[in-house]
Amino acid sequence: MLALSLLALPAFAQSDREVVEKMVTRSANVCPGHSADRTTPTVKATPVGALRVMLERGLVMCPDRRLDADAPAVFYGRVGVFEWNPEVKGSSEVIVKQIDAMTRKDAYPSDTLVWNTQGVELKQRTVPAFEAKPGAAVLYHVE
Repeated sequence: MLALSLLALPAFAQSDREVVEKMVTRSANVCPGHSADRTTPTVKATPVGALRVMLERGLVMCPDRRLDADAPAVFYGRVGVFEWNPEVKGSSEVIVKQIDAMTRKDAYPSDTLVWNTQGVELKQRTVPAFEAKPGAAVLYHVE
């Protein structure tokens, strides 16, 4: 009986591909700057374990071409959104590293965090406010 129940468990687990697709779909539903070409490569570069945590917590990944080249990666803590400018070389790598680090610690400050292309946090930096697609809700929660 135990052997049968162990065999059934993998059927409930989402595959890595499904996890990536779910995050891309969340981005499509929430992010005004979403397109498959801009979002998918960075989502695929993010460790699947981090994506699983993000999906569980309601965190979102959004490309945003409004972000400046010298500050192309942002975490909006109040709404749980990670943004990067996909047109700025290195911004995807920075946001993936930050996502990986924050999900490993399971720590998400309520502040807005801003990074340059080297991953250095920029203090007192003004960035465009996060704006979800009209009618979209960000369902961010921390346990």
